[in-house]
Amino acid sequence: MMMQMIDGPQLEEIVDAKLPRESLGPDSDWPCIAINLETAKNAHTSWLRNLPCPIIGIGEGPLASHCDTVLQDKRSLSAIVDNIKNAPLAAMVLVQHLRASEALDIQDALTAESFAYATLQNGPEFQHWLNEHGQQKSTLSPSEPLIVNLEKGILSLTLNDSDNHNAIGASMRDALCEALDLALADETIEEVHLSANGRAFSTGGAVEEFGHSSDPATAHWVRSLRLPAWRCARLAEKLRVHVQGAAIGAGAEIAAFGHHVSATSDTWFQLPELKYGLIPGAGGTASIAKRIGRQRTTFMALSMKRIDAQTALEWDLIDEILS
Repeated sequence: MMMQMIDGPQLEEIVDAKLPRESLGPDSDWPCIAINLETAKNAHTSWLRNLPCPIIGIGEGPLASHCDTVLQDKRSLSAIVDNIKNAPLAAMVLVQHLRASEALDIQDALTAESFAYATLQNGPEFQHWLNEHGQQKSTLSPSEPLIVNLEKGILSLTLNDSDNHNAIGASMRDALCEALDLALADETIEEVHLSANGRAFSTGGAVEEFGHSSDPATAHWVRSLRLPAWRCARLAEKLRVHVQGAAIGAGAEIAAFGHHVSATSDTWFQLPELKYGLIPGAGGTASIAKRIGRQRTTFMALSMKRIDAQTALEWDLIDEILS
């Protein structure tokens, strides 16, 4: 793949050449396209929007809003391109899903995310990861993965599996769903407070449980029934979240549903799903995108970079930093 940015005249040449769609995207020399926004003209926007691959803008210019993500300069470009080359199908599904779900309400966006995630679960990139890394030993979950306390109209939920960095496996997921269902059913509950014990808020989905579903369709059905995000979205106005340390994958995605999210100064956020050949699947393409926008969400997912607390505050991923 060509690594340099495409400037305005080069973009004109590419469009005029009327390349077939299979010339860009997975299994091509162009799994993504990077455009110098300062020289590109505000033309061919529909052509860009319909490309089956990530569109990365560099700098500032009229085409910025039509890119999947925008970088200030080229410093992050090489790493992002490498990530896309390693999982071009997942990268394609990610940007196409985020483009489409931008116009959806949060519940429909969650359904669309599950469809997209299910598609990739049976894809070659995730299956390759499973073959290489998927047979990991299961960790022992605590008898009480979630501490629940209801007092004076406040339902306090505390992730309580610090030995496993509060990874969200089936037992943690089910406990969260049960507690959140209580908040939905009980009209006397005025606020829901979500926090965690230990150094990390949550390192995300329990990796040792990845790929355990019998098939993608059934996995989508399970997510439709047992997804904490579905409940968090309905409780968003009541939900207050406090985050410390690592908030990775599902940890970041669930936290972002909070109406108010506070974090300690050592908190960092990360979306690493691309390395598995997947996209965020715990509601993050809806919750995070609603907070920070489609382009920054795409940046987080394609770069897999850690976002520190100060940056998260500047982006509105969190609302407050507490010492």
